[in-house]
Amino acid sequence: MSVGNLIEGTIVKRPSKIIKSPYVADIIPITKQNEEILGHTASLGCCGLADVGATILMTKIQIKTKSKKQQQDNETITSEKPKCEYRVLLSCFIDKERNQETIVGIYPKLAEDLTVQALKQNYLSQLQNVKSYKRETVIYVKGKVDSRFDFTGIDENGLPFILEVKNVPLADYEDVTAVERKKRNYSDREFGSKVAYFPDGYRKKKTDTVSPRALKHIRELTLIKKESKTRCIMCYVIQRTDVDKFTISVIDPEYREAVKNALESGVEIITMVVEWRRNGEAYFVRDDLPIV
Repeated sequence: MSVGNLIEGTIVKRPSKIIKSPYVADIIPITKQNEEILGHTASLGCCGLADVGATILMTKIQIKTKSKKQQQDNETITSEKPKCEYRVLLSCFIDKERNQETIVGIYPKLAEDLTVQALKQNYLSQLQNVKSYKRETVIYVKGKVDSRFDFTGIDENGLPFILEVKNVPLADYEDVTAVERKKRNYSDREFGSKVAYFPDGYRKKKTDTVSPRALKHIRELTLIKKESKTRCIMCYVIQRTDVDKFTISVIDPEYREAVKNALESGVEIITMVVEWRRNGEAYFVRDDLPIV
């Protein structure tokens, strides 16, 4: 898959001085060092990957047009400029001790688009030759399920399936808390031996689940699997290649337990690794990264 026309930049402030939303950052593009632009960072600071000092790759947001009577005179009335003219898609992460760069996909929507390509090109070993699929399906069962899932469809054997996708941009040499990580030395670890982990992010309290939506999805998939013949599949899209395993993060024991219950109930898990390059091209690597 290719996103193309990427612009490199450095984040100098988040939230922006102009717009105080945590989803907006001030960015200096490499092509205009004396100019600051506004960039949309859907994943907040993404634990440093899209925060102050980070080198990122972004695309210009396409401005939609509104057609009016003036079009008869070959005039196009353009909608108001968006608050952000650019969207941050990728982060250029440097492993300073090893002086090696990894391009990391941090825009969550990319994970869904990559999954579409994997389905189309038969890269997913657990979902070969699907008969049909569609995106964003709302499933409602009173008192049990009320969610919109990323994909639903019919597999090659005629069985219905639900496929939910989660973006995994984070990885480190050990799945421990940030405080514990700072006390440890990983200089002897080989590049490419990180563990990708999900979830992580801002919480009001340490006891809160990181993503209530992700927790709801995995619990509902578990329930659907228990009460029907529908295949329920969770696909973790790991958008970086400096990893050799995947885990559910220790910082969220509630989600960790929910995934364990899901596996025991027959929910399938796909761990898809994708390689990004600076030119905006993405390549399928594997869909079976070992789960710790």
